[in-house]
Amino acid sequence: MKQGARALGVAESYRTETSTLAGVVTRVSGVVDGFVFGSCTVGGTDATEQICEMHRRLGRADLQYLLLAGVGLAWYNVVDLHELRAETGLPVVSVSFEESTGLEPAIREAFDGAAATERLETYRSLPDRRELSVGEETVFHRSVGIDPDEAAEVIRAYTPGGGRPEPLRVARLAARAADQRPDG
Repeated sequence: MKQGARALGVAESYRTETSTLAGVVTRVSGVVDGFVFGSCTVGGTDATEQICEMHRRLGRADLQYLLLAGVGLAWYNVVDLHELRAETGLPVVSVSFEESTGLEPAIREAFDGAAATERLETYRSLPDRRELSVGEETVFHRSVGIDPDEAAEVIRAYTPGGGRPEPLRVARLAARAADQRPDG
């Protein structure tokens, strides 16, 4: 992969009813090349649209990948990877960092009726998670618009050390820092 290849990594941080979303453009070489911020509702259903809006506002035609830190943001605000792919035109790779049996039981426990049904339909439409060794760490990924084996190569290329791809590591730091603002 070329050292100039760029990915938009999106991660979140939340303290209240709103979750701060941070997007970081990072080159494979590790150079940070841009930031964008947004927010979504904790317990809502607007995460997908907000990430699409962040991508639009960023206005970068040089991005090759969209990386996400998980699919169940902001207390089960489930991200639709297929919609992200359709709206951004980018291959989408979601990376999570803990072993899990899935979000279905937690969604059923937290929501009733239409709220549960909407989240479960989105969640069930997602590709299965795949386990991946990155150095001495294990991560789990789903991908849309890119072959799972190629997605694994992308994750490894953007992970210089540890188990967290650099665009997601920096995005998480940025989201947490934004949450620490006096007005945040």
